Amino acid sequence: VMLAAMWCNGAVFGIQNSCGVLFVSMLQLFGGGQDEQLAFKTAWVNSLSMGMVFFCSPIVSVFTDLFGCRKVAVIGAAVGFTGLLSSSFVSTIEPLYFTYGILFACGCSFAYQPSLVILGHYFKKRLGLVNGIVTAGSSLFTVSLPFVLRVLIDSVGLYNTLRVLCILMFILFLAGFTYKPLVSDAKDKEGGNKGKFKFPPEKKICNFSVFKVLSYRIWAFGVPAALFGYFVPYVHLMKHVKDRFGDSVPEEVLLLCLGITSGVGRLVFGRVADYIPGAKKVYLQVASFFFIGLMSMMIPLCHVFGGLIAVCLFMGLFDGCFICIMAPIAFELVGAQNVSQAIGFLLGLMSIPMTVGPPVAGFLRDHLGTYDVAFYLAGVPPLIGGAILCFIPWVHERQKLKERAKPVDGETTEKMLENENTSVSGTTEKPDKEIESG
Repeated sequence: VMLAAMWCNGAVFGIQNSCGVLFVSMLQLFGGGQDEQLAFKTAWVNSLSMGMVFFCSPIVSVFTDLFGCRKVAVIGAAVGFTGLLSSSFVSTIEPLYFTYGILFACGCSFAYQPSLVILGHYFKKRLGLVNGIVTAGSSLFTVSLPFVLRVLIDSVGLYNTLRVLCILMFILFLAGFTYKPLVSDAKDKEGGNKGKFKFPPEKKICNFSVFKVLSYRIWAFGVPAALFGYFVPYVHLMKHVKDRFGDSVPEEVLLLCLGITSGVGRLVFGRVADYIPGAKKVYLQVASFFFIGLMSMMIPLCHVFGGLIAVCLFMGLFDGCFICIMAPIAFELVGAQNVSQAIGFLLGLMSIPMTVGPPVAGFLRDHLGTYDVAFYLAGVPPLIGGAILCFIPWVHERQKLKERAKPVDGETTEKMLENENTSVSGTTEKPDKEIESG
């Protein structure tokens, strides 16, 4: 199960994170008309794809609760395979909005989220470490895919490259069958209704009760606020390097640096998160957003290719930190019973800023002729979002103190009433016995 989930993360986000290579190829393929807004239009393909992966997450969480991880993951991989294959037969940029940006991305979303939920069925004590290992799968693919894509595009073209990528989705289709639903099987055996589908109550389908938790509300809106510039480097960094350094440098090395250090960050910080108590894990995300925003602002200041390599190394390290501790934080804030839809709602809210950011950066590039302003602005939201998240541990501790105070107050009032009743009865031995038993 862990290896299947690891492959899922690799196939889905390896392709998404390598979109900078595909972006440059799309510009060359569809740029024959010298469209002044070509970067803006093309950026929507990759941006819409990444955004839809997260936008569908609330819906995926509902389907996962209804039908189980295995069915949802298998069907999602099949849909993603169909979308990627159909993208290899288009002749203009517009159909890619649907085939690659929506159909392929929705399939990835339905395949991806069950890979997070199923881990909670199998792992409890070392969930942070397992999440680090699983999410490191995307780093392994991010390291290797840019070079493979560059070789494939140069040799067989963009369309055949997309068909080769379909192999990854087919393996993902087979991997989904390993998600044995332990929790649902146990429930079926207890209820004696194995094989029968019973429609659950509405509250379980859309569990909006997670938003009653104040610390989760802050987290669910603070994280998306930080992500308006998060995906900009993944889409536009390759084009920025070509504009500044030409063809004299291997720009794929930057994605290699991002992937390697992101994998290291997921393994290291996933393990560190297991030792940080409660909601204080959020401070790791605060630190990651601070460094991601700072490194994004450093990109335009790097006039030497070696400087960009250093920036990408640090950015990848803290990108891995941000990703690997999302599930452990959700478990801390809302509990294991609500974690599926809590993650789904968060990923859905994340889709909006991740979709909007890259096209805005492309728009600025088309009108200003450079990416400098786009990267400066991309570094601001992570700093703001990180500042918002700083309040979560304090709020969460106050909530826990209030919850502890309520039952304590109830017990003391019950004891007071018992003492009053026993004093009215006039016996002395009976109250002593009741106090001892209490």
